[in-house]
Order: sequence, then structure tokens, then C-alpha cells
Amino acid sequence: GLPLTVRSKLLLTNTVNMNPASEKTVTASFGKFISDITPQHLSPVVLHRSKRMVLDSIGVGLIGSTTDVFELALQHCKLMYAADHISSVYGRRATKLSPTLAAFVNGVATHSMDFDDTWHPCTHPSGTVLPAVLSLMDMMPAHSKPTGLDFLLAFNVGIEIQGRLMRFSNEANNIPKRFHPPTVVGTIGSAAACARLLSLNPSQCSHALAIAASLAGAPMANAATQCKPLHIGNASRFGLEAALLASQGLEASPLVLDAVMGVAGFDAFYEDYVPQPLELSQNDGHVFLLEEQEMGFKRFPAHLGMHWVADAATSVHKLLVEHGSGNISPAEIKDILLSVPKSKYINRPFPDSEHEARHSFQFNACTALLDGEVTVQSFTPAAMRRPDLLSLLSRVRLQHPQDNPASFNLMYGEIQVTLAGGDVVKRRCDTFYGHWRNPLTNESLRKKFRSNAGVVLSSEGVERLIDVVENVDRIGDIGALLSQLQ
Repeated sequence: GLPLTVRSKLLLTNTVNMNPASEKTVTASFGKFISDITPQHLSPVVLHRSKRMVLDSIGVGLIGSTTDVFELALQHCKLMYAADHISSVYGRRATKLSPTLAAFVNGVATHSMDFDDTWHPCTHPSGTVLPAVLSLMDMMPAHSKPTGLDFLLAFNVGIEIQGRLMRFSNEANNIPKRFHPPTVVGTIGSAAACARLLSLNPSQCSHALAIAASLAGAPMANAATQCKPLHIGNASRFGLEAALLASQGLEASPLVLDAVMGVAGFDAFYEDYVPQPLELSQNDGHVFLLEEQEMGFKRFPAHLGMHWVADAATSVHKLLVEHGSGNISPAEIKDILLSVPKSKYINRPFPDSEHEARHSFQFNACTALLDGEVTVQSFTPAAMRRPDLLSLLSRVRLQHPQDNPASFNLMYGEIQVTLAGGDVVKRRCDTFYGHWRNPLTNESLRKKFRSNAGVVLSSEGVERLIDVVENVDRIGDIGALLSQLQ
């Protein structure tokens, strides 16, 4: 790691003199936006919603620190890299790593159970940004920590850049087929957040985005494997890396976010990408997309698409229990028909691992039908091997109606259960509880956080963390938050 004196100089000064790109380009407009925006642009709505995101992301990161994939990533970092005791690691009070490696393992923790927040167009925005920002703040000298407002501003910049980039593409509205979106927009969002926290100038901010673009991308083939959480970890790590490199003077394409004929930039990821400059309005007060759209928060740890079929199946479970013996028996059920969008990587009839189960329409529908809910415990080996569950899985069929598109903003989940006696029960979910159109209440969000964080922290520590996050915009030294995260 860098000596403290070098790190301090790097973080407290911006003496690099770069040739600025023309402010007429999209890339330059993004750089100027990141550099010029101030805490005064954070409205009460944005402050409230982003604090909810921070709380939820910390909670899923803490419970994620108990998973096998997190432990593998952490041991790898300890084995392969010299110790650099700077930045904190979720759930490991005695462990500190270099800032980029801490961002990596905390990003892995956040996505290790596929429990982190989502947005539309769909990505996992907080998990790629928050670990990088927390690690960077840990890196800053004790006497120069940012305020809580500065922290929230950087976090929101990272979220905003992701949302803007995805809204420039119609393809981004759909369930992904080629690459995992957080590995692209999340890396760039992480770079934007860290560039803001480092107070880089507009040209440096533009270069940070362009550097991040060269560190971005991961194929969908690794979805539903232990590798998928690494996507979030790498996005967080490489975004931080890009901002630090830009702060030292590394330059990259001044047109990476522009659509330039014959030169692939961001349109290498989205072929229908049509960008617009990002202007900082001083008049209408509407700066952030989070002002107009809430975040989606998951009630159980599985791919977003699972929540529609789980809610529909839970409704059938409730009906059958009310009119039956109180328990669901596979002997009562002859056939299960699921109406879902067509998407190969979340069509897994007989999942072999917890990661496949988190990406299986069939598994989540049958678990909800059998138990009346899907929980963290649903993905344990014992729960997955239950004979009753395996019996139900063998009776599932899928259909893909034309009116059910592969879009998290337009899709629905429907389950039709044919009973042994011939009766048919059908239920449909158009918008599950937790979706951005039907967001969790503060009470539900805190309940989720207490359940997740309580696996690692004491009950007193959980409540202190809730209080710190809810009041973080009034904190003069972000160290008050950082000290609560282990």
C-alpha cells in the first residue's frame, strides 16, 4: 500500500494538470457534472431514499460475510497480497485490507446471496458503489474524513451515473442476455462516486469514467455460480482503482461515453446506446433520478425475477392451507404451471447448488408453495434436498406467454396449480412487495436489516448502526459510521 504521507497528499490535493476534453462531448459533460455537483443538490427525497439504500446494502453485506464465497475471496486476498491494514472488512473486526481489496471483498459479500437492491433499468447499484466509497473513506487521514453529506453526495453520484447510462439504451430495459449489467455500469458508477469523493476536476472525472470502462464487463454464463458475486466485488474495486489512477494523472479516451461512428466506446456494451449530455440544472432542483424512482429491495435472497412467482405461489399456499389440513402435501398436487418471461439463465428445473436455486423459477415457486414463504434458510442444503420439495419440482411446467416480456418493469409471474381431485387454483403477481413500484416500508426495511445485520452484530450494535445511518447527513465526521461496520 501507499505510505500514509503519500496517500494523504494524493487525497488532499489535485495538482495534476490535464488537457480537458471539449465540454461539448457527452463524456466531458459527465465529468463536469461529477466535479461540480454539491451537497446542496441533495433533496430531502433523495437523502431519505439513499439512506434506505445504504442501510439495506450494509445489512446484506454483513450477512454476506458469513457465506462460503465471501470466505474464499477473503482468504485469496490474504494469501496473494501483502497485508495493508487500512480499510475495514464486513463482519471481520480484526481484519483490514488495502482499500481496493476491501472494496472487492465487501462487494462480494454484498452480492454473495443475491440479496442486494435493484433498479430500473435493472442493475445492482448500491453493491458496486458503497464498498468502494467506504474503503476510500477508510483510506483518508483521520483528520480529513468527509462529512456525512459528502459521503451521501458521492454515493448518489455513483447511483445516478449508472441510471443515466442505462436509460440511454432500450436493450438495458430487458432481462440481460450477454453480460451482467453491474459489471459495466456499476464499475463506472463506482469510479464516479470515488472521483466525487476525491474532489477530482472535470477532466480527471472524465478520465476516471473512461478508465473504468476498460475494466468493465462479465458474461452471463457465470450467473448462478459462485463467480457471480465477484462481479459486484470487481465493479467496486475497479471503479475505485480507476478514480485513483485518474487522480495520479492517467488519461483515457475523452469520448468513451459518446457514440462515435466507427470507434466503440460504451456502445460496445449496448449497441442501441444513444447518449445525451448530462447537465446540472440550477433552476428546477431536479437533479437525481432517485427523486422520481424508488429502489427495489428484496425480501428474500434470490434473483429479482424470483419474487413474482414466489408471491403468486405464496397466495396459493395460503388458500390451500385455509381450505385444507393446514399443510401442503405433494400428494395433493398433480401439476404446476408457471407463466413467466423467457430467460434461459433463470429457468433451472432441478438446481444443484444454492446459487442455481437463487436463479430458478421452479425452485422459488415450489418453495413458496410448500412453505408459504422464501427465506435465507430456504437455500441451505437441507432445505434444498427435502423430498417434498423435490417431488413438487418434478411436476412443474413453464410457459412463456407473449404478453409477459423479459423486462423487470413489465413482467408478471403466474402460477396455476392443478390438484389431485381436478380443481385448479391460479394466482398472478404483477408487482411484488419490494419492487420499485411497491417499495418496502421503513418498518419492513429495518426488519430486514435487523435480521441480516444481527447475524454478525450484537442487538445493540444493530440499533446503533440504524441510528447512525438514519442521521448520517448530520454527521460532521464519517468515522462515526465507519466505526460501526465491523
